[in-house]
Order: sequence, then structure tokens, then C-alpha cells
Amino acid sequence: MAIEVFNRYESKYLMDSKSFYDLYNRLLDYMELDAYNKNDKFYSISNLYYDTEHDTLIRNSLAKPKYREKLRIRSYGVPEADAKVYLELKKKVFGLVNKRRTSLRLNEAYEFAGTGRTLELQPYMNKQVVREIEYFLGRYDLQPKVYLAYDRIAMFCKNNRDLRITFDTNIRSRRHDLKLEAGDYGDQLMERGQWLMEVKAEKTVPVWLSRMLSEQKMFRTSFSKYGNEFKKSLKSGELTKERILL
Repeated sequence: MAIEVFNRYESKYLMDSKSFYDLYNRLLDYMELDAYNKNDKFYSISNLYYDTEHDTLIRNSLAKPKYREKLRIRSYGVPEADAKVYLELKKKVFGLVNKRRTSLRLNEAYEFAGTGRTLELQPYMNKQVVREIEYFLGRYDLQPKVYLAYDRIAMFCKNNRDLRITFDTNIRSRRHDLKLEAGDYGDQLMERGQWLMEVKAEKTVPVWLSRMLSEQKMFRTSFSKYGNEFKKSLKSGELTKERILL
């Protein structure tokens, strides 16, 4: 069964392709590829983010308060209309990321996230997470706002499965055709050849990794995919002033 509750710290790093390959090859001494990345293949992740009419959740997140939260539907690849997906509630409290998710059918996820109406529980659902998301949905009137997809390489530490590193590239987004089953196309969020690395650990990272990042001159940065997409949309005029007024 897939893990449905995460509590961990996440550190992010931006890099070009040369830096990615240099670091990736060194990491293979300590880490192994995710099962979906065997034979050096990427896997794609598609997300549909929900927010209020006036983008309350992402605007609050960009203000960097001690507590922030987001809701999204996630699929691996482009799902069929009746496929199982994840509905995820992601919170960040004093730097600790808490992610809670439950499996749902795609149509169930759309209905639940869009209306907040109580689900008829099924064996594949996480009852506790459903109830938590139901409470969250009762606080906000949400609607689908942004589609975000990217190609990922994921690695796990050979000696500690709690340490995970992911590399995302080809991050694309759109604010129309907001259906996961509509395809994973969109406008590029970063320059070609850029990578976003995330180091995810329940506690502190091992000494060997800290040393490696230092030697590679990798420095932590703040990068939210949804946040950067929102700022880019503001800059391009895709979001009007009327839509972001309180």
C-alpha cells in the first residue's frame, strides 16, 4: 500500500543540466532509483491545484507565514476518466511539511474537491484523511485553478528509506482545460535545461550528503511550483487585478 501520511523536512535546490548530471552520478554511490525510474526513465506527475476565487491559499503561502496549506489532485501520468488518483492536503508548519492523501476515483476527487460534500467511503479510501480534507473544504469555497505537470527522477537512500531526493524538470502549467485527463501539456515554468532538486528527510540529512552539496556548491533556495506559476501569471497579465482583490 502506498504511504498516505508524510511528515518531513524539504530542502530545494535549482541547477542546470551539467550540475544535475554531476550530482546525480555521485548520488548513485549512496542511493538507488525509484522503481518507476529504472532504466534511466522519467515518470511524469500531473497536479490540479485548488484555490479560492481570489487565490487565498497561494497568496497566503507566498507571504511565508508559520502555517500554510494547499490542496491538489495528483496523478502519475495522464489518468483515464475512471482512474484512481490522490487527493492531497499539504501543510507546512514551522518548516515541517505534513502531507496527507487518500486514493479516490478521478470523478470522486473532482466532486469532493469541488463541492466538499461527504463521500461514501470505499475500501481504497483513507477514512481519517477524507475526514480531515472534508473539514478543510468546509473552510473554503474552492475551485480548480492551475494544472502543473513535470518529469521526475526519484532516489532513495540505500541505508535509510526515509531520505528521498527528487529531480524535476520540464515543469509545465496551464490555467485552462483544467482536467487531468486532458493531457499533460502546458507552458514552461523554467528555462530549458533547469532542474529542481528536493531533499526530503524526516530528520537531518547525513553528513555525506551535506558534504557533497557543499562540494558541488549547491545552496538552498525557496521555490514553490504553484507559487512561481502564480507570480508568472500575474506578471504576464493572465491574472487580472480584479481576480486578486480581497
